[in-house]
Amino acid sequence: MLSKHPNPAHVAIAECESRLSKQGRKLVVITQNIDELHKRAGSRNVLEIHGSLFKTRCTSCGHVNENHRSPICPALEGKGLPDTDANDANILVEELPRCKECLCNGLIRPATIWWGETLTNCVLSSGNNSMGITFLVNMVGTSSVVYPAAMFAPQVAARGVPVAEFNTAATPATSNFRFHFQGPCGSTLPEALARHETEVIN
Repeated sequence: MLSKHPNPAHVAIAECESRLSKQGRKLVVITQNIDELHKRAGSRNVLEIHGSLFKTRCTSCGHVNENHRSPICPALEGKGLPDTDANDANILVEELPRCKECLCNGLIRPATIWWGETLTNCVLSSGNNSMGITFLVNMVGTSSVVYPAAMFAPQVAARGVPVAEFNTAATPATSNFRFHFQGPCGSTLPEALARHETEVIN
């Protein structure tokens, strides 16, 4: 992941946030991605509802810490790859990463939401609060099938708020939205945001 770079859609969103900020308006990015590419593109108001791959969380005390080491401890070197032999993935518990922030010595894990885990109430409240005061939603590059995140835009659309979906194909939620821009988001989103800026200026 450290070798990946923001694409034109990430950059366009960050530039849009900067322009709106100068007008006294706010843009909030609610993302399911755990790659921090929105932040690297320059976005400031980012709600990472599934967490970040570049943070760790102690399973005992809950402390969250930035961690850009890959792997997060030497014992995990080469482990977890799709072609890894299952027996090769066995690691002695004393070699697993431990919390160094307090005396708990708890195991640390990526600060992300794994399949089967639920979002925290704090994250859900932040997302709902942002959607509650929005006047426009852009849905960018999501399958719209992963809940509870997939409920945000349809709920807003049901209140009459315009939602524009940018995706390579229609999704199960497309019929709920006023606009659908089909194609690669790196092409369609920058063009749409630039056109909107031109229309506002004119």
